[in-house]
Amino acid sequence: MKIGLAAIAVACVTAASAAAAPFRPAAQGLPYIQLTAAQVQQAPTCRNGLLCYAPSMMRDAYDFPNGRGAPTGAGQTIVVVDAYGSPFLGADVAAFDAQFGLAAPDLTVLDQQILQAPTGSGDFLDWGLETSLDVEWVHALAPDAKIVLGVAANDDTSNLYEAGREAMEQYPSAILVQAFGNDEVGPASIDPAGADAFDALYARIALHGGTVVASAGDFGASNFTPFVGDPTPMASFPASSPLVLAVGGTEGNPYPGGLWNKGKYGGEQVWNEVLPNGAAGASGGAPSVVYPAPPWQLGVTGSPMRAVPDVAYNAAANGGVIISFGGTFGALGGTSAGAPQWAAILALANELRARDRSGPLGLVAPQLYLLARRPSTYRQDFHDITVGSNAWFGADSGLPGFSAGLGYDYPTGLGTPDVARLIKDLAGRDALSLRLGDLLTPHHGGGHGHAQFAPGR
Repeated sequence: MKIGLAAIAVACVTAASAAAAPFRPAAQGLPYIQLTAAQVQQAPTCRNGLLCYAPSMMRDAYDFPNGRGAPTGAGQTIVVVDAYGSPFLGADVAAFDAQFGLAAPDLTVLDQQILQAPTGSGDFLDWGLETSLDVEWVHALAPDAKIVLGVAANDDTSNLYEAGREAMEQYPSAILVQAFGNDEVGPASIDPAGADAFDALYARIALHGGTVVASAGDFGASNFTPFVGDPTPMASFPASSPLVLAVGGTEGNPYPGGLWNKGKYGGEQVWNEVLPNGAAGASGGAPSVVYPAPPWQLGVTGSPMRAVPDVAYNAAANGGVIISFGGTFGALGGTSAGAPQWAAILALANELRARDRSGPLGLVAPQLYLLARRPSTYRQDFHDITVGSNAWFGADSGLPGFSAGLGYDYPTGLGTPDVARLIKDLAGRDALSLRLGDLLTPHHGGGHGHAQFAPGR
């Protein structure tokens, strides 16, 4: 199989603000719903009617393989990059594992070595929650994978880039999780040179057979713009990079309890919820204003620009996943929950590929879109989400939004996975590996990148 990529050409876009905004963890803005040990035992009905899911329930809902011979992530490495880290992480992971019957993970923590910027936002709480969420749920769904936590000194974009660069130098073919983001352009964006640096890093990862997974954001189609300017349809970066697998959000249909139905998949709709305390979240998703559509999206998304997200996963806060943080249990939602779980799924697929002496998936999005182009594999590998809108605070809010529909849509991409079927199909396909190209050319600055793809075997 060969996909010719004539050009991943990117228009020159200048940020509306000279100062770069720090990346925001995707978990920011959603409540952490604390739970007692007894309430955790009552899952999925955990507290005052609010739902929360244990790892076994997510495995049930998305049809993770089990039994003899089922992959566990053995031999695979998943790199998580977060800012500040968490002083509680060791004890929290141990408590999470004890609660859910997991063995201790193979976990390595790499602190950033070369400081790029001395200060960040100081948002230790949200980044601590993000760190526990990422590490614990990678471990929950790929329990035998090696986990590497790259800790940036703060959330300045240059430090998050540096922490990722340092970690991936040691693990160049790993799966990298980036559960953070900013608007592509405008006052809530990082500077174009910073985005170019991330793109260059992602290109190097792809060249080594690695994969990058990022969350699509939690503020709907307008992403962060309602806080800093006129709300316009806005994709989040790094999710909008064509070199990233972008993960949007869903919630149960009916809401909140429709996802997990007595040990099986129930139904889903676009994640768009307002909680009793007024907090609200909705799946990020919109056409890029920076990147043209990569070839694998042409004829699928209906857009001449890069469409975000590629796939989706449960992101509900009422129906969130259980984590351990700071000595307590709690439930947390957001697209930040989907990114590490999709990384775990890809680790399972890569383990199956390794058993067959195939290389890792690498740049995985082209493979997913190829599967989606065939109606039979699309029906069995994905849940097509057709209900809901990602206009933040609801379709009548006046904020930008897109509706779900048959096939690809901006709120949920291709949909959510039937994991057992999807990884079987991914394991049986030739990997796409970068053969030629200049993807390291700066993108946001008006450079033009191109690459050609060839089978990995």
